[in-house]
Amino acid sequence: MPFSLCIERKNFGFRERERNQNKRNCKKERKKETRTDESHKTYYFLFSVFFTHKSHLIGFSFSFLLHSFFLMAKSGVLETIPCAVTKATELKKELEKLVKAILDEEDYRVEATDEAMRVLSVLKELKFKKSLKMVDDTVVPEEFKCPISREIMGDPVVLATGQTYDLPFIQRWLNEGHRTCPQTQQVLSHTILTPNHLVREMISQWCKERGIELPKPVKDGDDEVRTDADRGHLKSLLEKMSSSLSDQKEAAKELRLLTKRMPSFRALFSDSTDAIPKLLNPLSPGRANTHPDLQEDLITTVLNLSIHDNNKRLAAENPLVIPLLVESVKSGTIETRSNAAAAIFSLSALDSNKLIIGKSGALKPLIDLLEEGHPLAMKDAASAIFNLCLVLENKGRAVREGAVRVILKKIMDCIFVDELLAILAMLASHQKALEEMGELGAVHCLLGIIRESSSERNKENCVAILHTICLNDYSKWRDIREEENANGTLSRLAESGTSRAKRKANSILERLNRAASLTHTA
Repeated sequence: MPFSLCIERKNFGFRERERNQNKRNCKKERKKETRTDESHKTYYFLFSVFFTHKSHLIGFSFSFLLHSFFLMAKSGVLETIPCAVTKATELKKELEKLVKAILDEEDYRVEATDEAMRVLSVLKELKFKKSLKMVDDTVVPEEFKCPISREIMGDPVVLATGQTYDLPFIQRWLNEGHRTCPQTQQVLSHTILTPNHLVREMISQWCKERGIELPKPVKDGDDEVRTDADRGHLKSLLEKMSSSLSDQKEAAKELRLLTKRMPSFRALFSDSTDAIPKLLNPLSPGRANTHPDLQEDLITTVLNLSIHDNNKRLAAENPLVIPLLVESVKSGTIETRSNAAAAIFSLSALDSNKLIIGKSGALKPLIDLLEEGHPLAMKDAASAIFNLCLVLENKGRAVREGAVRVILKKIMDCIFVDELLAILAMLASHQKALEEMGELGAVHCLLGIIRESSSERNKENCVAILHTICLNDYSKWRDIREEENANGTLSRLAESGTSRAKRKANSILERLNRAASLTHTA
């Protein structure tokens, strides 16, 4: 082959390799540019988060933020952050408006406080879910997990055997009377719990390196810690509610006991929307008292659950709960009826629940239960009626269902006077209630209580009711004037009563004097 041809082929091969190398370099540059663009977006996002929330990030280095970002991007957490941040920002703005309205307006709506609490609850849930997501997507070293809860420890302590546990969980183990190590079953020489600062520091460092929020130690006395064992036990008990009658009764008794003694068990119900329906599965609407002992245990369990704040809305908005409580106020053992009334009282702590319960027809059975006069049930019924009547719509319902007659009769018989006077004073703002009071002889009864009672609160409620009656029914002025002339009842109250009682008594006396003056002049 001619030498020139060899040279030409060699040059051609060299140029071909050079062109291929140039193509590869171009591809690399394009990839690099793409990565750079993504990095710029990353830095921009981190800078915006840093400067927007810098007050929450004091003590965190920017390099740590970058490191956290890449960890989150790798785990997929980052995909959820912009949405969560946006939602949290909107909620904070909404909360700011609500709090401003509550602070600035003297006569703010009660619903505003409920709404503010709801927003706070959602914000807390968002924060919790974000932390939970980050922990779930990271493999936690076994030595950082509590052997009881199987969750990362917030407050590691050493037991006498040398084993490390999370404080709230081992404390509950000891409080239940155990004197052995849960892991080794060794008998404990003492029950002193020593903080494990080394493990605590290791967990802190590990969380910091991964951008995970360090679990906060549970405060002393907080016994709402929940374990996987508790969740499993609850699940097995609820499954029995769809089993035989004997299994249902056995599970119901245990649930009644557990929800009474263990706040953590009450709290478990708020973690699942189907827990309460499963609990009430054995009670058929319209036939709830078929098995009175089973009904009593389940209704009492609902009462125990209602104590936990997170369960109040969950229970009231469940279509099964309120109708079954109302039915149980009407029929069942006296303890069932009393506990059903107590559950209604507990659930009615939320204004939104007051409306739901009022519309369900609960007031009539509660008033009937009060009228029956059983000591165990009357107080619960009266408390529920009082709470429900804090809402205007329910006042009218209570009056229409005969509350004034029943309450006034009990007061005249000197039964639960304190509680029932408070309800009567609340109902006095309703026109039909005032008319009934006048017809049923309330004026003489109230004046008698002012004259003879030693309770300042009762005197105040009585004179407040009389003041409203005076403003609306002039025909009762004669009875009040006769009492005043004979005993000086209102004059004494105007001198020695509470500040509110004095104001009301003086107002009545001024009207009486003005009316007497006009009559004398005429």
